[in-house]
Amino acid sequence: MSDRSHIRFKSAVPQFTVPDIVRTAEYYRDILGFEIAGYWNGQKAGFDTDPPPVFGIVERDDVQLFFNRANQSDVRTGRARGGYDAYFHVTGIDAFADEVRRRGAEIIDGPDDRVYGQREIVIRDCNGLILAFAQDLSPQPSR
Repeated sequence: MSDRSHIRFKSAVPQFTVPDIVRTAEYYRDILGFEIAGYWNGQKAGFDTDPPPVFGIVERDDVQLFFNRANQSDVRTGRARGGYDAYFHVTGIDAFADEVRRRGAEIIDGPDDRVYGQREIVIRDCNGLILAFAQDLSPQPSR
């Protein structure tokens, strides 16, 4: 058995398949406060000149999200009923809830405290993806 003590996962980047990269990235910028890091137009993917982007990235603080384009009929979610497409750990959850509410987010739940020690807000994005943003309610050690 190998020594795994040096292995540490640092982050994960959700990748969502959406029908319109620009519309989606602008939603995440304008409503959820992300910045658009870039678009890729897919010319190497065999498209004619000036195709719509086939890939995009948004970021906020240490979180990035990737979007790849597909026809609406190809867009699926792996979410079970009552589940989330992505779960984000944040701080300042109530301020975030106020921020996105002012910007017109479709808040479908919260912010509420959960029995598992998280304060969550649940949002439906412009593509119908269900996103949970949560703050840990457990006492943090003082430094």
